[in-house]
Amino acid sequence: MEIFFGAFTSEWEQRRAALLHEMSSGGGGASAEEEMRKRLKQLAQLGAAGGGGGSGGASGGGGSASKGRGAPRAQARPATTVARPMEARLAAVAKGSQPAVVKMASYGGGARVGAMLNYVSRGGELKVENENGRILEGREELARVRGDWDHLFQNRAESRDIGSFSVDIAASGFASDEALHDQVRSTLTSGFGDRRYAYAIEKIEGGSVTVQGLVVLRSGQGERLTGDAKAADIIQGRYDASAAAGEVAAKFSFHGYGNGVEFGASRLRGLVDRPEDVRDDRGQSIANEKVAGDLVQKEWRGELHSRKSRDVMHVIMSARAGTDVAAFEGAVRDFLAHQFAGHRYVFAMHDQASDPKEAEEGGKRPHVHAHAIVAMKSDSGDRIETTPAVFREWRSVMAEKAREHGIEMEMTDRREFAAPPAFTRTQVRLVSREGRTEYVGTSEAAQARYDAKRGGRRMVAKSDRSQQYIIKAQESWQKVALAGGDRQVVTYAAQHREYLESGLSTAQAETSGTVIRADFGSNFRINLVTLQEMVLEGQELREMSRAEFETYEKKVETALFKLERSVSADDRADFDEIAGLARDFVNQKRELVDLYEQRKEALAEQGSEAPRSEPYDPANDERDAAVAKHGEAVVEAGNEAMIEIEHYREGLDRIEAGEFSAGRKDGMEAGLQQAMERAAQLAVEGNSYLRDVAEQDQDLRQAIERAERQAEAQDLQDDERADDDRPIEEKDKAPANVNAVADQRREVRGEPDRQPIDNETREAHELASTVDATNRLQDRLNRDKEAAQRSGETTRTDPAQQHIPRLEELEREQMEQRERDRDDRDR
Repeated sequence: MEIFFGAFTSEWEQRRAALLHEMSSGGGGASAEEEMRKRLKQLAQLGAAGGGGGSGGASGGGGSASKGRGAPRAQARPATTVARPMEARLAAVAKGSQPAVVKMASYGGGARVGAMLNYVSRGGELKVENENGRILEGREELARVRGDWDHLFQNRAESRDIGSFSVDIAASGFASDEALHDQVRSTLTSGFGDRRYAYAIEKIEGGSVTVQGLVVLRSGQGERLTGDAKAADIIQGRYDASAAAGEVAAKFSFHGYGNGVEFGASRLRGLVDRPEDVRDDRGQSIANEKVAGDLVQKEWRGELHSRKSRDVMHVIMSARAGTDVAAFEGAVRDFLAHQFAGHRYVFAMHDQASDPKEAEEGGKRPHVHAHAIVAMKSDSGDRIETTPAVFREWRSVMAEKAREHGIEMEMTDRREFAAPPAFTRTQVRLVSREGRTEYVGTSEAAQARYDAKRGGRRMVAKSDRSQQYIIKAQESWQKVALAGGDRQVVTYAAQHREYLESGLSTAQAETSGTVIRADFGSNFRINLVTLQEMVLEGQELREMSRAEFETYEKKVETALFKLERSVSADDRADFDEIAGLARDFVNQKRELVDLYEQRKEALAEQGSEAPRSEPYDPANDERDAAVAKHGEAVVEAGNEAMIEIEHYREGLDRIEAGEFSAGRKDGMEAGLQQAMERAAQLAVEGNSYLRDVAEQDQDLRQAIERAERQAEAQDLQDDERADDDRPIEEKDKAPANVNAVADQRREVRGEPDRQPIDNETREAHELASTVDATNRLQDRLNRDKEAAQRSGETTRTDPAQQHIPRLEELEREQMEQRERDRDDRDR
């Protein structure tokens, strides 16, 4: 008889009918009878509660007295939370609300439940609470959870994806290492067929070769080896039947197996750590851990067809440092009860005060967070879906429950902030737990993704659906900026509106698809921020070359174009007025550039002072005095160093004022320290202009003093080593004490030559000094540029790089001036 289970309207009736049908078909016996009694007892309790999907008995308790908070919670799942409007969410974030963070850490089979619980409870030292509000304490109660949840697990074994093998090959008398490797690969391919593998020739003794390696256990035809003695016999039989067996004898054996890319990458990196030459089945060398990771991640992954049970999932909920722990615990409890009603779960809180694990071991994190282990399957047979839409719902519910407990929290979407996508656990490996946890990417692409996320790089998704969402986010940020009375809220909203605008424009320029347009309404006031920055840039630059002015003019026109594109008809008059003022300012700058060029031409022709009619500018006088005293290239190099220092100082000031995120403070402080060290090094190497500046800058003066002490210590060590290497007669000519050595160094560094120098010699020295200082600055800028490219920064955030064309022009002008002076003397 076939049962149509849909005829029963209640879940417990369907389950009961299914069990009865299973027993009547002859597959039950005593065990099925016992299972039926157990399930009917549970389903009867569920039926009395209205057919909900919760667990019947107290989990983990076995009927013992409850230590929890009273009766179990209602198991009926509440209605889906109504999503808050985007504008309300973004306005709250602009005012300081924290984002809701709910992360899927990992999945696991039933066999891993014990290990997961041990991690969450810190070996039983932290209290763990289950779905009924019962507190589980100690290892014994935690151990019962595995048994109570066992009927919810598939208990399916993980696939064996990669095996560890060794082969003894009777081979000798090879003409070269390449011939030996060719023979090894021929032997391995004869046994493994088309499977991918990597190997190392470990040793050669008595005319035999031992090969250690890893092999993908699944072939291209779908045959999967078990990676044990049985598999070794299969491979051995295939090799013995091949033509290669007639040339050389070989003995195959397996020593272990594992599941997934992580296992393969870890074992292959371990193989690379050995001194032997490691190669793959195609003869390519695996020189380092990065190449090993790329091989498994990029080439082997698709051939594994890895399979792993997903019986439980590990979810992490976290909040900012300083969040009330008790309130957040209540929010987590309500979130889990709402979202996973009917499922078995446990959770534990981790905060800096109660975590028994030390910081260097990964504990005592500054932010409060909770770990939850949830059974994927409920007692009624429903499984949890894990899709992007579901994860979004989780964050929305978490934020709602947090607000109910007095914590300002909102669901956020990275597309609303032009934030890069998160990196996954498989894309990185841990390198340090000191301070903020640091990782390194397992591949080049993974490293780029990690750098983008940790560096806070701005980027937008390129799909049509995401770009439509970004347009809505732009509109919401605009409304927040226009409605917000607080200056910081307006600034925050305008800044993120510009992030989206810039990212969207870049994405559309990079793709050839349809350009998405939208009416952003009266948003020209927001875009004025960009235009204002362009104009201020023109005010800050005291003097521009023709090329720099043309670049500046293009940037202003681009800002005006963006502004005009979003202007409504009502705001057209305002835009025309603003555009006219901006272009008038650009024209004034053009006139100044013409005057500067005329001044240079007059100086070149007459060799005299600047025309008296030029407007008086104290800054010009100071610069001219500095150039006359130190030389133009020296002053320019010093100015470049000071611009870099002031860039980081201004960034720190804006962080203190709340305009920038506090998370950037460490990077700014590190950048300021490096800029100070570079400026101090220039001063020690002979930049007298920076020494004058240091008279008014205490931090720079201290940095120069430190650099001098380090240089003197290094020179003294060099002299001592050189003194040990010199012949005895030369040692006798050396200064008698350390003070004499220091005096000689001071003479070389600071004192002028006492012998008369003719004009040509002096000019040659000045030219050499100028070129040397310029070359040093150019080398430093090149190093900074390479470092910025590696870290993903753009030249827009590096003032020193913006002046490289100016530096080259100064050097060229200096050389031309020297040549003209020399021609005048010859005439």
